[in-house]
Amino acid sequence: MNINPISSLQGTINIPSDKSISHRSVMFGSLALGKTTVSNFLMGEDCLSTIQCFRKLGVTIEIDAETVIVHGKGLHGLTAPKEVLDCGNSGTTVRLLSGILAAQGFSSTLTGDASIQKRPMQRVINPLGSMGATISAKDNNFCPMHISPSTLKGMTYHSPVASAQVKSCLLLAGLYADSPTTVTEPFISRDHTERMLAAFGAEIKREGTAVTVMPCKELYASDIIVPGDISSAAFFMVAALITPHSNITIKNVGINPTRRGILDVLIDMGGDITICNEKTICGEPVCDLNIKSSSLHGTVVEGSIIPALIDEIPALAVAACFAKGQTVIKDAAELKVKESNRIDALYSELSKMGADIIPTDDGLKINGMKPLKGAVLESFHDHRIAMSLAVAACNASSLSTIQNAECVKISFPNFFELLQTLTR
Repeated sequence: MNINPISSLQGTINIPSDKSISHRSVMFGSLALGKTTVSNFLMGEDCLSTIQCFRKLGVTIEIDAETVIVHGKGLHGLTAPKEVLDCGNSGTTVRLLSGILAAQGFSSTLTGDASIQKRPMQRVINPLGSMGATISAKDNNFCPMHISPSTLKGMTYHSPVASAQVKSCLLLAGLYADSPTTVTEPFISRDHTERMLAAFGAEIKREGTAVTVMPCKELYASDIIVPGDISSAAFFMVAALITPHSNITIKNVGINPTRRGILDVLIDMGGDITICNEKTICGEPVCDLNIKSSSLHGTVVEGSIIPALIDEIPALAVAACFAKGQTVIKDAAELKVKESNRIDALYSELSKMGADIIPTDDGLKINGMKPLKGAVLESFHDHRIAMSLAVAACNASSLSTIQNAECVKISFPNFFELLQTLTR
């Protein structure tokens, strides 16, 4: 994909639907009794992998444009798959599904693409094992994972990392356990699972950074309207802030408090971002965002806000390249185990463009205001790296080429087309 420098961004857009909520709507709808209609579903490759897995587990799922209808079979209605469950590139699918499958009365095997087979699964295998699950995996850490029938017991788990995937996996397993299951995190990770499980009838208790789910007899269908994904909006937020003479509006963006870290940090860096038309849809706060080009300054990003923007750090790193002073990102070692090692990827590719960027064990140090030049860039087949590099390339001095840019289809199939509509 070739990206030329641009002079400004102007216009109004709708960004793709929230990936996290889309995944969960299919999963929870499949485990509920009745018909769940999901409007504004994200038709990205990751979410389609979730649909395919649940179809192989005996669930009837219809797709009509951006509406998905899930004919739920109840907590105990899934049936044994006749083949391996391929989760594609989706870490959410494989980790959350492992919690569900650990409690079923049949065996199953989860796998995914080459990237998924390198991502650590011990973080769910070990706590599920403590609940009584029987799981075998390559080197006890990687897909394929084979899951055998087990009876689960409730427990309290102190997670060493704030991870919505780990938390959600254990809460889903906890629905089937013999006693309450509590997950405590160092910081609160995104809470879509807790919100949606409660809407489907599960008993959820929250106290500080701890979440408890009670054993559940049944879940019940609940229609869902999926808001726009702030993780996808982040690329356009940063693009408008760093591109001169820009003024864009992004419609219907989800601003869940556990997800809006990127919004708060960009505003703190001096970003001219106005929140408009706030409302609540299906328990999730939603708004429109107006973003204008701004003079940004460096900041320190660390601690409790990291889980609220972990997926947006690649976009934030690009913003930091155009900010006055130094930006320091700490406590983000989780970046190493995403679709790529995002610390290494950002360092190698932004350095090619002339950025002053220093990798650390748990993040990055970026000294801003170094002019960027065009370069041949590698996405590492990571959708968020590809889109972040595209935003940087729009503000480079010459043409850039992003290799393997088609990986954006994982979460944002029309990213490049939408970028083109705003370019002036």
